Amino acid sequence: MHLNRERYCNNVHPSSDQYQHMSDQDLLQRYKADGNTEWIGVLFDRYAILLLGLCMKYLKNEEDARDSVQQIFLKVLSEIHKHDVIYFKAWIYQVAKNHCLMQLRHKKDLELKEDLVPGVAEQEDVRHVAHVQKDMMLENMERALGELNKDQAVTVRLFYLEKKSYQEISDITGFNAGQVKSYIQNGKRNLKILLEKYSKNMR
Repeated sequence: MHLNRERYCNNVHPSSDQYQHMSDQDLLQRYKADGNTEWIGVLFDRYAILLLGLCMKYLKNEEDARDSVQQIFLKVLSEIHKHDVIYFKAWIYQVAKNHCLMQLRHKKDLELKEDLVPGVAEQEDVRHVAHVQKDMMLENMERALGELNKDQAVTVRLFYLEKKSYQEISDITGFNAGQVKSYIQNGKRNLKILLEKYSKNMR
């Protein structure tokens, strides 16, 4: 499928209008059924502007962001058949983030080769990547907490994020000590499963 840069970078959405009534899942099923990449093109159209904004946020340069959207589309076309994508928007968002991180690392490598002060650019790169990775982890954590049942989500949030003791959680929620312990243990296990699933879908 030929990619026209103008299609994805100038707020123009061509022939995909006729498919607007179809859900992401429907389009993914069509692609899985016949392997026609046009369905992926329609999906990409829906989120191209969102991805352009994301690339602008990380790369701080409009031309680089536009080029990245094009590269992300090509990567999606070549990679999506290797993954069991369930939530296309979440998956492509993570693909775009990973692409931006790689671009930033590459840029820093080039700067180092241009004889900048030894160690300074590398330290800045490490700090920036660590900050972005922390943001990604927190986003995934919030998303996973939203999928836990209410009791597990409340106790896990209080225990791990707000550093409350079992007794404090019991006082806040009204659960007895046994319930608090059970909700935290089960919630932690389910949270780990969800985070591993998100991580797998990002690759």
